[in-house]
Amino acid sequence: MRKYRVPLPPPPAKRYKLTLLPSGKVYEVDPAALPYSRHGLPGSVLDVVSAQDEHLIEHTCGGVQACSTCHVYVEQGAESCNEASEREEDYLEQARAVKLNSRLACCCVPDGTRDVVILVPEWNKNEVKENS
Repeated sequence: MRKYRVPLPPPPAKRYKLTLLPSGKVYEVDPAALPYSRHGLPGSVLDVVSAQDEHLIEHTCGGVQACSTCHVYVEQGAESCNEASEREEDYLEQARAVKLNSRLACCCVPDGTRDVVILVPEWNKNEVKENS
């Protein structure tokens, strides 16, 4: 069993849609299929997105809550996401252009009560990976 650096939030209670901007990709999240990948907390934004395209959200640490490269903005549905842990807040302090709706994709776990829209900042992308 994989160990995590923070307590695990409850998984989503029902299916929901996760939309990633600016790509416009929409992911149908099925709680019964979690975790989707081995990146981030089970059910996290990074877990869902990296299962289909590992390079859409940069995550230098591999999604183990040890950096701030997966910094994203929760544009809609933030109230359905778990609260940021103290550890996540510490790493967000190191992130670029932090706003009130900033989260680390590896830690942000929606509960399924609402659809969620995530904005990936343009500077968060790894051009080497994306253009290879």
